[in-house]
Amino acid sequence: MKLFRRPPLPALSALDAEAALTEARREIGRRIEAPARRAFLQRSLTLGGLSMLSGCSLSDSASVEAALGRVSRFNDGVQGWLFDPTRLAPTYPASMITRPFPFNAYYGEDEVRVVDADRWRLDVGGLVADRRPWTLAALRALPQHEQITRHICVEGWSAIGRWGGVRFSDFLARVGADTTAKYVGFRCADDYHTSIDMPTALHPQTLLALDWDGAPLPPRYGFPVKLRMPTKLGYKNPKHIQALFVTNTNPGGYWEDQGYNWFGGS
Repeated sequence: MKLFRRPPLPALSALDAEAALTEARREIGRRIEAPARRAFLQRSLTLGGLSMLSGCSLSDSASVEAALGRVSRFNDGVQGWLFDPTRLAPTYPASMITRPFPFNAYYGEDEVRVVDADRWRLDVGGLVADRRPWTLAALRALPQHEQITRHICVEGWSAIGRWGGVRFSDFLARVGADTTAKYVGFRCADDYHTSIDMPTALHPQTLLALDWDGAPLPPRYGFPVKLRMPTKLGYKNPKHIQALFVTNTNPGGYWEDQGYNWFGGS
């Protein structure tokens, strides 16, 4: 009998693999209602072991969603275990910066929020010793760092940008954050919210970004402050941040609560 051998798959980075996983989950959601494809999906997922992980029936959409949720949480755990807080994302020369850098949000560019810099304050809460709010001038008085790194979107595109600002680990140390806590959550002026794991928060390339390409951060890129993490997919990098908090309870996020993978990175 002639055996079929699967050709080798191309190597994927963790970020690319996560983008592929999210797109696959979207495709499952689009196809799950078709009876013929539902039967095929049931066979495929059962062969893949999903039913054993979930312990539930794959005959209805609610069961499949619950199963996918379990797989996503399992994936979060694996990504967290694999994450190396000392490994740096690649950096690039200024000649490789993408211009114009793409705009991306859950709304159109004509709906970008305008934030008053004089009235803006960064509120700090949760498991921190110093909860006093921060002004933009106070953030700029801290040591500044710059990086040219690649932004990778879950939609399949990427772009290289130049970001400057405060190393987030320095900021957390300044406010006396409990770095043994599990999560840092963010609330934004555009009603967006998300959260990250503490090891990523302490990664040396995680920035509270104040500048883009050597100038103050434009509104379309998140003025006055965005979180810039080259180790995470784009939807994990919140813009227009107005509050952050340290916690041991997973705060979820805008897209994560709709089915996106929570860890969302390498």
